[in-house]
Amino acid sequence: MSETSVSKKPPSERPAPRALPAGASLVRVLAWAAVAVVTIMIPFYLDAFWLTAGMFAMSAAVGAIGINLLTGATGQLSMGHAFFLAVGAYGYVYFSSEPDGHLGGLGLPTPLAAVLAIALTGLAGGVFSPIAGRLKGAYLGIATLALIFLGQHVLFSAEPVTGGYNGRAVPPLELLGFGFSDDTELVVLGVPFGAPERLWYLGAALLVLSAWFARGVLRDRPGRAMNTIRDHETAAGVMGVPVARYRAGVFVLSSMYGGLAGVMLALSFQRAVPEYFGVMLSLDYLAMIVIGGLGSVGGAVIGAFFVSLLPQLLTRYSDSLPLVAQPGESGFSPAEAARVLYGAAVVAVVLFLPGGLLGLASRIRASLAGRLPHPRDTRSSS
Repeated sequence: MSETSVSKKPPSERPAPRALPAGASLVRVLAWAAVAVVTIMIPFYLDAFWLTAGMFAMSAAVGAIGINLLTGATGQLSMGHAFFLAVGAYGYVYFSSEPDGHLGGLGLPTPLAAVLAIALTGLAGGVFSPIAGRLKGAYLGIATLALIFLGQHVLFSAEPVTGGYNGRAVPPLELLGFGFSDDTELVVLGVPFGAPERLWYLGAALLVLSAWFARGVLRDRPGRAMNTIRDHETAAGVMGVPVARYRAGVFVLSSMYGGLAGVMLALSFQRAVPEYFGVMLSLDYLAMIVIGGLGSVGGAVIGAFFVSLLPQLLTRYSDSLPLVAQPGESGFSPAEAARVLYGAAVVAVVLFLPGGLLGLASRIRASLAGRLPHPRDTRSSS
């Protein structure tokens, strides 16, 4: 029998695609429903400190998804992610602020200002994309590192736009007449909803949309092409994948994710300060995707929450933790202790957990699922 006749079996004789057991699908739906309910209920129980920290973590997760598309999925090392966060944050501030003395601004509606800030970040990534399309590895890392130094010089020097060393206040977002600030009183089920509570829901919605879009990209043809470029660049070119075009396009997409994260970060902090958008922020984002798991949306989110919330936890409970003290006292400051801990986590992941925390969770889930009886086995034994 020839290969042609074998490959053209009638549909009834072809093996059916393997589907998840009905119980596993139900468990997954219930788990996501539980996550949604917890996310909705959190502002009713946590104070402003934790809600602000959560908004900061969600903005970090959006930025980590962007850098993971570039570095984790496509294999392009970028050290300049903080530059694009700065463009997004200050773009929103400038577009939405009214002119005030020596400080300039366009006074646009805040939703339009946010969209234009993200578009400006994409434009900045597009200007750099020809370089990103031709360089790879450490060479691209060094080239993007130059963006940090250029950005720091501009942020400190362009005072009419950035406010210089002191930074600028961030106008609160107003969407369809609803303000994400403390200016108007809003009480829900006896709980006052100020800026932290409102921004919590905004951050959760933006994170879900960002993760959904990135997941779709990775699961479709672009994601397969990106992974092929990462693993076998020569083979990707032979297969007809436009390698330089894909690299440039992913760089622009990653920069736009960084711009959205910058807008969310500015809204969370309510003040944009140039010093924050330095080299250490870019290193933090690389740590996020390594710890969480390279090349996956879930890994980027897990790593972002780990890296961004760890300093907050150490700051909150520094009095009861050994070797951790407030700045100016003997011992590690919370920020220093956090970097030591997640630096150790990066080493541990590289040596023992190549898939990051997400890979560890997947292995634990697989081992637990292997211990449970399969539905077919249960039916056959009955």
